[in-house]
Amino acid sequence: MKTIRDVDVEDKTVLVRVDMNVPLENGEITSDFRLRASLPTLEYLREAGAAKIVLMTHLGRPEGYDEKFSSEVVAERLNELIGRVYFVDGVDSKEVAEKVEALKAGEILMLQNLRFYEGEKKNSAEFMQGIIEAVRPDVYVNDAFAVSHRAHASVAAVRELMPVYMGLLLEKEVENLSKVVNNPARPFVVIIGGAKVEDKEPLVKKFAPIADTVVVAGKIAADGYAAQADNIYVVEDFDEDAEGNRLDAGPLATAKIASLITDASTILWNGLLGKAEDPAFATASTIVAELMGEKETATTVVCGGDTVGFVEGLMEEHPLLDYTLLSTGGGAALEFLLGNKMPGLE
Repeated sequence: MKTIRDVDVEDKTVLVRVDMNVPLENGEITSDFRLRASLPTLEYLREAGAAKIVLMTHLGRPEGYDEKFSSEVVAERLNELIGRVYFVDGVDSKEVAEKVEALKAGEILMLQNLRFYEGEKKNSAEFMQGIIEAVRPDVYVNDAFAVSHRAHASVAAVRELMPVYMGLLLEKEVENLSKVVNNPARPFVVIIGGAKVEDKEPLVKKFAPIADTVVVAGKIAADGYAAQADNIYVVEDFDEDAEGNRLDAGPLATAKIASLITDASTILWNGLLGKAEDPAFATASTIVAELMGEKETATTVVCGGDTVGFVEGLMEEHPLLDYTLLSTGGGAALEFLLGNKMPGLE
């Protein structure tokens, strides 16, 4: 698939589908991880001489127009990060066309939340055509991996209307997730935690024939997960609360997992090892995160919303931790790893 490096954007208007679906609390952004993940693409477009950059994102799960989910808050934070970012309350209106026309070289315009409009979720080519007519882009970029598993207008229907190029974030996600499935350096260790067996069983079955070791942890292990292959290690001891609930991997299992990580050349982690929102039961997840973040020569991939969020929080305290990929796509990463078709990548 072609990326923005394969197209001349100098003096062009570039329309970019980003995923800046940031968490909000009382109207304030609580984590700008997804904004920062999109910066390499935006910085590349500016440096390559793009005349105008127009962004589209979704935010939250609004039912129609809802001021609480206006993407203006995203534009404001993005402006704090890189400057010269503006907002328009619309996606296909005359006002949008006027705002785009007024942009100066390298300036960025954020359109309104795509999910305010039924056409987005209905994958309407007519809705997408209206946006294109207002923005008049020369180049269209998909940099929203986290929604590329959905048949929505801004990632799927748009293909009928103009060529689509991958942004640098989408490229990074695809390259690194492909590597762990198709060509992992060995030893290859997969760590799967979480609470629901029905969500995690497909991953265990997918990677048991591929990985050297699959670790099963979290509540699914605490509930007595039965390994179906010799290379599946199910956490064997647990830290418990006063009522005897198994809420974290115990010292024996944590030491075993730490040894596997130390020796591994590729590590894929999806799902926390315990009830990590409680610091008393975050020990195993913290040790895994720190060991992975300190491995300079290994491929380290973290995916799943709760897992990535936990690692983000840890990185605020320990900024030297570094990972090959902290995936921005929870459900999208799972769909990709399982080999399911993704409309935004077709």
